[in-house]
Amino acid sequence: MRIARRVSPITVSALRRLLLPTAVVGILAGISAAQPAKPTMKAIVVHEYGGPEVLKYENAPRPEPKEDQVLVRVMAAGVNPVDAIVRQGMFGQRDLDKRPLIVGYDISGVVEKTGAKIEKLKRGDAVYAYLSILHGGGYAEFAIAKPDEMSLKPRNINFEEAGAVPLAATTAWQALIDTAKIDKGQTVLIHGGSGGVGSFAIQIAKARGARVIATASTANQDLLKQLGVDQAIDYTTTKFEDVVKDVDVVLNAVRGDTLARSYGVIKKGGIIVSITEPPDQAMCEKLGIRGSDLTAHPDANVLQELSKLIEAKKIKPIVSQVMPLTEAAKAQEQIETRHTRGKIVLKVADEAK
Repeated sequence: MRIARRVSPITVSALRRLLLPTAVVGILAGISAAQPAKPTMKAIVVHEYGGPEVLKYENAPRPEPKEDQVLVRVMAAGVNPVDAIVRQGMFGQRDLDKRPLIVGYDISGVVEKTGAKIEKLKRGDAVYAYLSILHGGGYAEFAIAKPDEMSLKPRNINFEEAGAVPLAATTAWQALIDTAKIDKGQTVLIHGGSGGVGSFAIQIAKARGARVIATASTANQDLLKQLGVDQAIDYTTTKFEDVVKDVDVVLNAVRGDTLARSYGVIKKGGIIVSITEPPDQAMCEKLGIRGSDLTAHPDANVLQELSKLIEAKKIKPIVSQVMPLTEAAKAQEQIETRHTRGKIVLKVADEAK
């Protein structure tokens, strides 16, 4: 006689308890594998355009370099007037709204990772870079740069000093060397000699063998002399046009009526280069001079030339304040006064000992 076999209900229950958790664990593991946690970093992020208060210190996605890019661990970031202009909505006005965005176009740091096509830079290299205005990203622990925006950092200055150099010094170089083509023995008048661009322009002009006249406030006359200016003018007490004439080049790095008052001090055949507003071409033509406005752009070759001058001790960055990254809003409040001595730099990380 055949005896029927019966599955114990206890056995079925035990199987259910074993199989259900296993399935759940498998599903969860699959989800975890499909969506790995993306690395983050601390950064100053702009979600809404406005005043310095819109700068938020928070977690942001850490960028990943493409094959033609370099990921830099940022040690310091320079602060420039354009940072505030972008924060106020320049991109929005030009239909290039990139919010949420990270401002900052001057960085110094260490190469963290390189794309497959990068040959001349490697992990661990100390570098500095002038980041494109369309991308920025300097106010952060990590930033992306391209080879044509960066160079090895000068060996004889620290990261904070290096962070002050790229944008302002490149602007001064492109104004005086590339545009005005200054030469030994020429006379150059620099308006705003104590500012970021002006302080570099003085030193670049002196390195080229030019005679330099510069304007600044009473408080900054000592800085002009320290930089080697041949004739320092206190614009609060003296009208430059009363004591200057027949200069070869004028570099205008300030706003107000200074540009309009400068045409008459330039000799025939000379040039005025303005980084704040375009010169009056009709006036230039009438006086037989040239006029050019300038929008600076990243150039690795310029950074390499600047590095040579810095290592030769012919250029020294003037850093008036170093602030932590968390105080970016305070730094931008100062830069918007348009009376900053040299450069303000944000310290992002401590240099490894």
